[in-house]
Amino acid sequence: MTDKEKKIKCPICKNPSEMDKEQNPYLPFCSERCRTIDLGAWLDGKYFIESDEFFMDSEM
Repeated sequence: MTDKEKKIKCPICKNPSEMDKEQNPYLPFCSERCRTIDLGAWLDGKYFIESDEFFMDSEM
């Protein structure tokens, strides 16, 4: 593999990100910052997984 093939675009900032987990523990993100931004988006409800099932917090 060439060096170019070993990189992917970070889904948050679009910068190149190493595909090797040993070199980049934040995969698929390029940094802890981008990983945290993505987590915040999930927690804010910007991302969600649609389902036909109804779920209430009280069922936990």
